[in-house]
Amino acid sequence: MPDRPLHILELRSVRGTGGGPEKTILVGAARSDPRRFRVTVCYIRDRRDEVYALDQLAPDMGVDYVEVHERHSFDGSIWPALRRLVRDRRIDIVHGHDYKTNLLAFLLARADGVVPLGTAHGWTGQTTRETRLYYPAERWLLGYFPRVIAVSSEIAGRLVAAGAKPDRVTTVLNGIDTEMFRHDPDRAGPARASFKVPSSAAIVGSVGRLERQKRFDLLIEAVARLRQQQRDVTLVIVGDGSLMPALRAHASTHGVADACVFTGHRTDVVEVLHGLDVFAQSSEYEGTPNCVLEAMAVGAPVVATTVGGTVELIEDGVHGLLVPPHNPEALASAIAAALDDPAATTRRAVAARQRIEREFSFDARMRKVEQIYEALVAGHGRATPAAAVA
Repeated sequence: MPDRPLHILELRSVRGTGGGPEKTILVGAARSDPRRFRVTVCYIRDRRDEVYALDQLAPDMGVDYVEVHERHSFDGSIWPALRRLVRDRRIDIVHGHDYKTNLLAFLLARADGVVPLGTAHGWTGQTTRETRLYYPAERWLLGYFPRVIAVSSEIAGRLVAAGAKPDRVTTVLNGIDTEMFRHDPDRAGPARASFKVPSSAAIVGSVGRLERQKRFDLLIEAVARLRQQQRDVTLVIVGDGSLMPALRAHASTHGVADACVFTGHRTDVVEVLHGLDVFAQSSEYEGTPNCVLEAMAVGAPVVATTVGGTVELIEDGVHGLLVPPHNPEALASAIAAALDDPAATTRRAVAARQRIEREFSFDARMRKVEQIYEALVAGHGRATPAAAVA
């Protein structure tokens, strides 16, 4: 063990209100053992971003939070600021969380002798530049890191296929705060009332960024099928994103505009989940989806697509119902099955909560990450530039 706590820099570049990785990074920093780790969270913030909100979360969590501002996506002025941060905080490990910050972690290792660590949360970009250039380059670069964390086995496999050594890639699924995300029957009524839907309606809901990855258009089509069967179902979609206008138009095209509620971004996800009869994930790709973990922890019955780490969280028919992606008919059938057999649905929800407590607590996840931190520094002797990228 070192004679002082290890100093970790969690480095991330993100726009807007963020998503699952942001929760994981901030909660992880707040829950780390201060006797062994001193964690600084640094977000590279684009000055043009008018809806950035993460700076409002960090202070309440007691996190050492720093921002480095950039004027545009390739602003070289952030480099001196990052190097000063590394020196001032006496950083041992720079932990990148996306293609930009993984590259910066690699470069800081060469420049300042820190140890680079990368986490691959998944590759879900919306632009051709990201999918055809940045993401393949990131997977190649991570092959030179001494250690990489993958948030699902599928992502780990893609890293190894891109050239990473298997013994340097560790799968660490996301975790959940089991005390914060816990069922409270007194919350159900106020949560449902906040949606302003008829009391008779069954509420199917989902939470996530309104971007293509989540395929909310298919969830809207599934609800349209249920409505055609004369089912009194309302869809509640919680989140914001570039596809909001298109999704509203999609709901109108399918005749369910009056049965779809778009709440926009909400920070009270625990409250939201208490108001749902079924939580539905319609994604075409996921890492380890925090929203599914949260639904399982609260006891909201889950219907989800068989993508990414979702299949590592849920055994079909045991903890929820799984359907293939890109299939609104299968999604509708599974939602109907969950609504039609409440006894079986309750059994699955109880089993899901038990699995969360047993296998996916956030504290258990943090112990795995902390072991990686300690092994990295022990193996690199607090790192020299050459050793850091060997």
